[in-house]
Formats: sequence, structure tokens, C-alpha cells
Amino acid sequence: MLAKVLSSAVTGIDAYLVEVEVDISYGLPSFTTVGLPEASVKESKERVKTAISNSGYSFPDDRITVNLAPANIKKEGTGFDLPIALGILTATGLISQELISQYLILGELSLDGRIKPVKGSLPMALAAKQAEYSGIIVPQDNGSEASVVKGISVFAVENLNQVIDFLRGLVRIEPEYTDISKIFNQGQECLADFSEVMGQEHVKRAMEVAGAGGHNIIMIGPPGSGKTMLARRIPSILPPLTFEEAIETTKIFSVVGMLEKDQALVTSRPFRAPHHTISDAGLIGGGRIPRPGEVSLAHNGVLFLDELSEFKKHVLEVLRQPLEDMKVTISRALTTLTYPSSFMLIAAMNPCPCGYHSDPKHECTCTSHQINQYRSRISGPLLDRIDIHVEVPAVPYKDLMGKTVSESSDSIRHRVKKAREIQSERLKKTKIYCNAQMGSRHIRTYCSIGRDSAELLETAVDRLGLSARAYNRILKIARTIADLDTQENIQINHISEAVQYRSLDRNKGFL
Repeated sequence: MLAKVLSSAVTGIDAYLVEVEVDISYGLPSFTTVGLPEASVKESKERVKTAISNSGYSFPDDRITVNLAPANIKKEGTGFDLPIALGILTATGLISQELISQYLILGELSLDGRIKPVKGSLPMALAAKQAEYSGIIVPQDNGSEASVVKGISVFAVENLNQVIDFLRGLVRIEPEYTDISKIFNQGQECLADFSEVMGQEHVKRAMEVAGAGGHNIIMIGPPGSGKTMLARRIPSILPPLTFEEAIETTKIFSVVGMLEKDQALVTSRPFRAPHHTISDAGLIGGGRIPRPGEVSLAHNGVLFLDELSEFKKHVLEVLRQPLEDMKVTISRALTTLTYPSSFMLIAAMNPCPCGYHSDPKHECTCTSHQINQYRSRISGPLLDRIDIHVEVPAVPYKDLMGKTVSESSDSIRHRVKKAREIQSERLKKTKIYCNAQMGSRHIRTYCSIGRDSAELLETAVDRLGLSARAYNRILKIARTIADLDTQENIQINHISEAVQYRSLDRNKGFL
């Protein structure tokens, strides 16, 4: 007898439907799985057989053939265990084919019949809704995540017996429900606050400008000057995630399996800080079975690269495509996958190997050759893609012991959010959302300046020898500063401040 059960698998961060066909025919006892199954899928036959037997049902002593269609796409993961088991029981007549055809089913089976969570249940629920199925059956631990998708009933189950009784109409399972507004309210709490940072007011201002326009930023300063502390607090001043951004971010974390138990959504902007020993595949994504890298896990959030010059040079160079295109494409022999990677890059580094070059209170022990070699690890093309350069000096003692309370993150976030709203309204007819994403055409349209501002910018370009790309960066930064001041036109003081945020251009000896 032939039975068909609908399941799903993930390619990239999106899911596609998989039809699990189970045929039981007379012949010598065997269990064959076809349809390009990976090792974990092939091993499902042992889990399925033992789970069915330990749940109190008879496993057929016949020839069993399982086909995973479409058969031209490689299948991996353990989510096909439950569909295969139910397909076998449907083929033996225990479950109605008509009833089981209404649901998309996924789950991993343990040997005693318990159902374990799987990766990617959120994109699979979205695929089930798009295919207009009436419901989806998921493991209990995936119930909150899948129930974020409205317009489809999500049934969370704990074991094989419960699923069988539900499909036979013997028990009733209430669909999962998730209160989205409650989750977002809980997700806005942030422990790290800018009020905890003593001094460094000019760096905080640069951080505010970077957050308001979505600009990439690099901080250069000696050890202990607060670069890491400042970077870890920038998510607290960024605008909250929208529901659409939260869904897209959660899909990435779901596919990788990084969602916490019973976590429905990623409601705060991601902050990823990989170690400098990371490989290019770990940063950009890839592997034998391609998976998202850190640039995709930081999507809609922040990627912080501390000790930038300690990263391998070829690892840093792979950042060029995601910084420009806001997506990364990974090609393999059998497939090509594209992952979103729209993130804000924050980099931090010392000015030299010992860290004290140009520090008035410490003597630098590095030679000129060592300094040049250290700094040359950061290529010019990569620095060109970083809008804001800011120097972070050591914090003076009087600032450390000062009793003045710094401005809180909530206060800064209010201004950043207002500036982003101005940009969103201005750019609503385009496909971009913040000033950092503007191209040459947008700059000409939205970054016009007066005669005084043009003369100041011309002087800066001539004296500092700025490139055309640096010229555009200054205009974009000035546009953001004007938005923070709620000014419709860019003023000369906005240009002046923007030029100050190109410290590496002013210091040509850096590279």
C-alpha cells in the first residue's frame, strides 16, 4: 500500500515542501530510503523502527521503500523521522490518508517514541502557510517558534502515541498561541547602557551618528580606552526591530539551531563578536553542508570585530561583498545559496603592536617597520567601506572619578530613532532604508550642500587628498548629522563634523 505525508526541508533560510512517499509491498523485509538522503536521513530507519515498536505498534515485516520528493535535492537533518513513521502507519491502514494529508509534519524521533526539536521550524511553518495547509505538526519545543506565523494552526506534540491518537481523532490538541506584542515588550530590556561609560564623549557622539545612519565605524586606540565597552553598548541605542526584521532574523537563527528552548522570536538586534581566529567559512558562511556565517547571524544587527588587525587578511577581505551587497552568496558543486547579511560593522584595533603609539603617557616600543606591517593587514578597499573613523584615547583620571552621570542609552536611542524615521520617509520610494545604503545617485539627490559647505569640503579634499569614495562618505555622514539635528538641509557645521570622522584620511601614515 502507498501512503503520502507532507514534510519540509530548508535550503538557505527558506523552506520547501517535501513529499514523503512510503510504499509497503510483499517481499523480503527491507527498508530503503531514496531521494538523495544524507547520512542522518538514512539512519532514520533505525530510529523509526525502534520508536514504532516501543510505542506499542507492530512494524511491518515487508519491503518498505521511502521516497523523498523532489528527488533531485539533497536532504539532510533528522526532521523526516516523524513523517516517515506516520507514513508507514498510514500505509498499514492505522491512520487515514485523507486526514494526514491536511498537515505538514516534522520531528525527530527518539527510540522510546518521544519527539525531539528540529532546526528550521519557522521557515517550514511559513512554507506550510504559503501552501495553504490547514495546520502543521511540530515538536513541543518548536511550538512557540512556529506559532509566530499567523493564519495556520500549529499543533505541538510530545510523543508518537499522541500524534497517532490526534490523527485518529481520539484526542484533541489545542493549537499553540503566541502573543507577539508581549514578546516584543520583553525583548526591549538591555543591561548594557551608555551611562556606564565614563568620559569618551566624542566617541559616544560618533556612535550616535553611526547608529542613526547605519554607518560602519572603526575605533583606534590604546588598550583599556573603552573600545570594546562602547561597542557592546551600541545595540542599546539602535531602533527596535520591526516585526518583519524579527521574522527574517529569527529564520536565520532557526536554521542554525541557535534559538533558545521555547523562544518564539529574536526581538533584540543581534550582536555578534567572533574571535580573531575565525576562518573565512565561519565568518562568511559555508562548509560541507553550507550554513550561515557570522555576517548572516548579525543580520539586522551588529558585527563587532575586536582586534581587527589580528584577523587573517584573507578572512577580512571576504567582508567586501556583504558590506556592499548586504547579502552573501555561497556556491558549491551541487547548490548555490544566498544568505542575507545587512549588518552594521564595528571594528576596533590598537594603533600598533604594543598599543601605545601616539599615547602621551606611555612609550611605544615598536619599530616603524613593525607598525607599518601591523597596520598593512587592513587593506585600503576594506577601510574605504567603513564610513566613520574615530580615535579613542585613554580615559583621563578625572573622567574615571567624575561624579557626572553620562547620558543614558534610552535618551540617545530616542534621537537615533527619530533620525531613522526621517530617513525612512525620505527614502520610501527607494529600496534602501538608511543613509549608509545610499549610492551616488541618492547622494546627488538628497545630499545637496550650499556654497560655504562646498568650499569647506573642497578644502578638506585638497588638503587631505581624499578619494571620491571618501568624499561620498563625508556627504552621507553629514546627511545623518543633519537628520539628528532635524535639519532639512546640510549645513556647514554638519560638513565640519563629518570631516572629523575621517581620522584615517587625515593621518595618511596609518597605512
